[in-house]
Amino acid sequence: MSDDGHLDAAFFLRRGASRVGADRIALLEAVAELGSISAAAKQVGLSYKGAWDGVQALNNLFDAPLIAAQPGGRSGGAAQVTERGRAVIAAFHKVQAELGEALARLEARMGASESDLGGLFWSLGMKTSARNALRGVVTNVTPGAVNSEVTLRVADGVEIVSIVTRQSVEDLGLAPGKPAIALIKSSFVVLAKGEGLLTSARNQLRAHVLRREDGAVSSEISLALADGKTLVATITRESAELLGLAQGEVVTALVKAPHVILAVE
Repeated sequence: MSDDGHLDAAFFLRRGASRVGADRIALLEAVAELGSISAAAKQVGLSYKGAWDGVQALNNLFDAPLIAAQPGGRSGGAAQVTERGRAVIAAFHKVQAELGEALARLEARMGASESDLGGLFWSLGMKTSARNALRGVVTNVTPGAVNSEVTLRVADGVEIVSIVTRQSVEDLGLAPGKPAIALIKSSFVVLAKGEGLLTSARNQLRAHVLRREDGAVSSEISLALADGKTLVATITRESAELLGLAQGEVVTALVKAPHVILAVE
């Protein structure tokens, strides 16, 4: 909605509760042009961390990576936009090119006030506080009397299990073959090192550390799964140091099934 109360031509590719707008497309285009995450960040006015967060979110939300990159720190690392990424850029601009005229026609037909329009288009601004949003396909649903177990394939050899109510399975239409998005708060991801771990966590995902960002108390750990998918964990800085978490370290990410929220488009 523009300041004068009219609909403007902002277009978002939506994946469940998450969305890809012009800012993320600009990041994609900058990476394609410059071949570097850090250089692209400067061009579009993002911090290095903000750009990496954007890259990870994009790769997690699509069925194939949009950017193939190796972290190189703020000094830069090699990165390139994949064929899938170029297709997304082209599709975005193709739709955006006709959006302004379409919205003008829509607004003329609706003849609604600014407040009415705001209510009608409120859902376009929906966001989620979950740090991780991974798109996948349901591979199995095990029903129970109250709760059901849903398995979501998010990458080659990587499945995430969620426990949701049986009613939620019905409301969301969850069944094998159905696309869905797993939402996981970074604070729900526990990290461990070593083999043969005995734990009650239903999800035990092998990964390696891509990046570590330390704060005064907490550390944010970015993990590489497979097929360009990533997972972010927020743990105490003391734990990160005790585990010796550095780029390339192999870890196991533990997530309880009830902590995985599922969303559909």
